[in-house]
Amino acid sequence: MKKLILFSLGVLLLYSCKQEKEKKEEVVTPIKIDQYSIEQFMDNENAFANGFSSDKSKVLMTSNRSGIFNMYTTPSQGGEFTPITKSDTASVYGISYFPQDDRILFRMDGNGDEIFKIFVKDSSGINRLTPEKNVRALFRGWAKDGKSFFYASNERDPKFMDHYEMNIADFTSKLIYQNNDGMDFGQMSEDRKYILLTKPINTNDRDLYLLNTETKEKIKINDNLSGNSPEDFSPDDSSFYYTTDDNAEFSYLMKYNLADGSKEKVLEKKWDISAFYFTRNGKYQVLFTNEDAKTVMEVTEVATGTKVEFPSIDYQQINSARFSRDETMALLRVSGSNTPNNAYTYDLATKKHNRLTDVLNKDINVNHLVTSEVVRFKSFDGLEVPAIYYKPKQATADHKVPALVWVHGGPGGQSRQGFSSIIQYLVNHGYAILAVNNRGSSGYGKSFYKMDDRNHGDKDLKDCVAGKDWLAQQDIIDADKIGIIGGSYGGYMTMAALTYTPEEFKVGVNIFGVTNWLRTLKSIPPWWESFKEALYTEMGDPNTADSIRLRQISPLFHTEKVTKPLMVLQGAQDPRVLKIESDEIVEGVKKNGVPVEYVLFEDEGHGFVKKENQIEAYGRVLKFLDKYLKGTNKEVIDDEKNESTKVDSES
Repeated sequence: MKKLILFSLGVLLLYSCKQEKEKKEEVVTPIKIDQYSIEQFMDNENAFANGFSSDKSKVLMTSNRSGIFNMYTTPSQGGEFTPITKSDTASVYGISYFPQDDRILFRMDGNGDEIFKIFVKDSSGINRLTPEKNVRALFRGWAKDGKSFFYASNERDPKFMDHYEMNIADFTSKLIYQNNDGMDFGQMSEDRKYILLTKPINTNDRDLYLLNTETKEKIKINDNLSGNSPEDFSPDDSSFYYTTDDNAEFSYLMKYNLADGSKEKVLEKKWDISAFYFTRNGKYQVLFTNEDAKTVMEVTEVATGTKVEFPSIDYQQINSARFSRDETMALLRVSGSNTPNNAYTYDLATKKHNRLTDVLNKDINVNHLVTSEVVRFKSFDGLEVPAIYYKPKQATADHKVPALVWVHGGPGGQSRQGFSSIIQYLVNHGYAILAVNNRGSSGYGKSFYKMDDRNHGDKDLKDCVAGKDWLAQQDIIDADKIGIIGGSYGGYMTMAALTYTPEEFKVGVNIFGVTNWLRTLKSIPPWWESFKEALYTEMGDPNTADSIRLRQISPLFHTEKVTKPLMVLQGAQDPRVLKIESDEIVEGVKKNGVPVEYVLFEDEGHGFVKKENQIEAYGRVLKFLDKYLKGTNKEVIDDEKNESTKVDSES
């Protein structure tokens, strides 16, 4: 019996060893997927709904299907798009139908200069409603009776956005609030008696004020330094709602009663409440929270307190809802991290939804796109840093892939669990991406948000390096092939990485990034006047002794340290990060004999919106990465000589 047991154990041991050996010898085959061109990815349509027509039979849409944004209409039940505008130069963005007829409001700027004008389109053609030269105007909503709309304009003073009301019978305007104090407008009661205003203190904290337009009395609402955001007045104008993080990490919802000035907490979540409003007649209240970089919507019927159920559409999230004036229908914006935003109509009575758009290019198999996952890693000081991780489907431990640390804009932005054509394009071509929400990112509590104040290019950069180290530990990543990429503030972080940690990343892609903080902070657009001091509080004042530190953290003054290949992309009309920022960083780095590629678009601003430019920009990004990071691009990239003057070629 004992021998039998020993024999059995021996057989089991041999079998186990054989299995272990076979397991070690087993080769995991990469998943085979189709790879798509930049033209195919940029042919994903970007379309969004602007509102119902007065009879709800049609929906106004804005779409870039023509190559740039134009306006269209489509039946509310879904169907063909009918073009309303056919611009082939500047993009056209729909605002809404008029409340009681089929006239349309829309806005345009000058190829990305952000100086928007408001226009009306009717049966006779198109008319501009706000001044043409150097005046910025922004739509702020319709009056409840539909006879006028409100808008902001800096026509009186370029630095300040005043509040106006325009009568749609004759398009005459009247000034409601003259903004002499550099305030930010929040909300206005329907009777126009009260206006909510905020005064930025820093990039997180804002004082909240209630202005009585009749007596001119202005009351400060918050007692402590905190982040405060006006949300909406109650339908009967007896109270207003606002969010605050006073004595808390995350923003919660408060109610202020106008009759006696009393305040009460309405709702608190484990994450930031990011928006709250009532539908036009107060039937529903709509709440949005930012839950671990994902939008969550909650709609409640006010009279009953009943939660309104919305359809679960292909396991995707509802990012926004826009209700019809009679509150019977809603326009939904729905997406997933591997699926672009689509527009739907939803009938709240019948519970039926209709799809208005199908924006994913028909050439692309959705199963070949990747779903992101939220990960967390420890930074140099033990701080837990959240990130959004995209793994190529073709990657395995035996077929390792290069990777990129992706840095969002800001300061104070957040990488979200949403769809990005450029990220999916790079992942589809075999690049893993870790979108790092470094300290200073929004959405993770105010302590986390404030951690990079007066410390930019230091600890936040170390978080990005820690993200690179985390990537290097993943069994599917080629640890020797990790680069960094980002736009705007993320572009700055890219340049900071190449300058101050020159051996950490193999390449850098800087998309209209700040390189000289002294110049950028002095040249911010005039309409940012109300925010300027808050930005100076976080970053430093370039007109004071802070200039010493700002110079130290500006990559432009330390270009001799850059040793790795660099790509820079820029729009010449950018009002936030001036073209000269990119011109000079390219010139400085080239002196090191480092490969530099510069892509400049004369007809773009802070972000590329024209499809032909997106194709050019991001197609060149992939070629650059294939050549200098992946090292597998066998094409000889010498076509730069033949490029038009909008592209300054590689050195």
